Amino acid sequence: MRFVPYSAEHWAALIGCAAVCIALIVFRKPLREGNRSRWTAVSIALLMALLEAGLYFTYMIHHEWSVWTLPFELCTMSLWLSVVMLLTRSRLLYQILFYLGTLGALQALLTPDLDVTFPAFRYFHFFLGHIGILAASVYMTAVERMRPALRFLPVAVLALHIAAIPGGIVNYYAGTNYMFLARKPAGGSLLDWLGPWPWYLIALEPIVWLMCLLLFGLVTGADRMGKRVR
Repeated sequence: MRFVPYSAEHWAALIGCAAVCIALIVFRKPLREGNRSRWTAVSIALLMALLEAGLYFTYMIHHEWSVWTLPFELCTMSLWLSVVMLLTRSRLLYQILFYLGTLGALQALLTPDLDVTFPAFRYFHFFLGHIGILAASVYMTAVERMRPALRFLPVAVLALHIAAIPGGIVNYYAGTNYMFLARKPAGGSLLDWLGPWPWYLIALEPIVWLMCLLLFGLVTGADRMGKRVR
C-alpha cells in the first residue's frame, strides 16, 4: 500500500510528534533530576541511531545499496548530527540543528516523500527519525536550557549550502535528487508553490532566512513573555 498524505497513518505520526515534543517541555523539570537528563538524551540518540542502522541493514539484505542510498539528504545528516549533539551537548551543533534540523524535519513531516505506509519498516523509520530530529532540538532547548543565537543564523545557512555540495555533485553525475536540488518530489511538497526548477531553489533562499527568524522569534518571544523554559 502506498502512503496517502493526511491519512490516518499520517495524522497518527503528526499527533505522536506533537505529543513527544509537548512531553519534553511539560516534564522538563523532572527530566533534569539526577541522571534522567543524561538517560533521556542517550535514549533519543540511541533510537535514532538504531533506526538508521536498521535502514542500512535492509539495504544490505535486499541488495539495495546504490548511489541513491548515500547519506546526502539534509535530514539524514541532521539525524546523525543530532545523535552527536545529544551525546556531547555540543552548543555549536545545537545552533545549527535548531534552525536546519527543525525546518527540514517539519517540512518532511508535513509533506512526506514516502512511498510505503504502516506497518512497513520505512514508515516507522521515516516518521520516528524525523520526530527524533525535532525531539533532539526540543530536548536541548527545554531540558538543557540552551537557546538559539541570532548570530549563528548565517552560520546555519552557510552550513546548509555546504551540506548541499556533495548531493548536488552526485545529482549532476548520477541523476539522483538529493535535497531536492534536481527536481521537486513527485508526491508533492511545499516546493510546488515556488515555481519550476531552478526558480524554486532561488525562492527558497529568502524563505529559509525568514523561517529561521520565525523559529528564533518563537523561542525568544516566549522567553520575553515570561514563559521561559527553566
